[in-house]
Amino acid sequence: SFTARDGLKIEGYISYPPGIERKALPLVLNVHGGPWWRDTWGYNPEAQWLANRGYACLQVNYRGSTGYGKDFLNAGDKEWGGKMHDDLIDAINWAVEHGGIDAQRVAIYGGSYGGYAALVGATFTPDVFCCAIDMVGPSSLLTLIASFPPYWSTMLENFKRRVGDPEHEEDFLKARSPLFKVDQIQIPLLVAQGANDPRVTVLEAEQIVAALKDKGLPHEYLLFE
Repeated sequence: SFTARDGLKIEGYISYPPGIERKALPLVLNVHGGPWWRDTWGYNPEAQWLANRGYACLQVNYRGSTGYGKDFLNAGDKEWGGKMHDDLIDAINWAVEHGGIDAQRVAIYGGSYGGYAALVGATFTPDVFCCAIDMVGPSSLLTLIASFPPYWSTMLENFKRRVGDPEHEEDFLKARSPLFKVDQIQIPLLVAQGANDPRVTVLEAEQIVAALKDKGLPHEYLLFE
């Protein structure tokens, strides 16, 4: 656990590679999806896979995660790409200061909201990470919300309240969307997407990939049928 820059207590899990001195280790920040979800104690195959290959794996229950009470959950409202991302950066700073991590070798990876967080890392704070891996992450909050099918209408209202309302907060949502900050990317980026994903549609990947190509930025795109 650590204290975020605004005083909120944040908890998470860090897994270390076995048999290696905990000093100047490379780190993968593995951001959970949802974001109204949480990482839990127990066997995690991704953390074990990374640790087995010499990487420390950091999983953070940033504000907006479930399991810590309503106040903690609600602290994530309208904080996509804001304080929720600050919590991730503060976690890295903790890991560098107290956890034996090499600040020059930190990758950010995740799926769904975690993929969005990876894109935010690459665009909002590219100097923090050496690379980013986005798996089915939204690149634009505007197109994400616009793609919701009618049978998700109840989810849509919750999304407008917790993320933003495109009818009244278009500029705000655009400011929190990595697609519009592609010029700030300075690191290699891997984008992975499922062709038939109904929640985060293929458009989210293809529009960021098109922007990366247009800017001549290093990237790899994996599209799964």
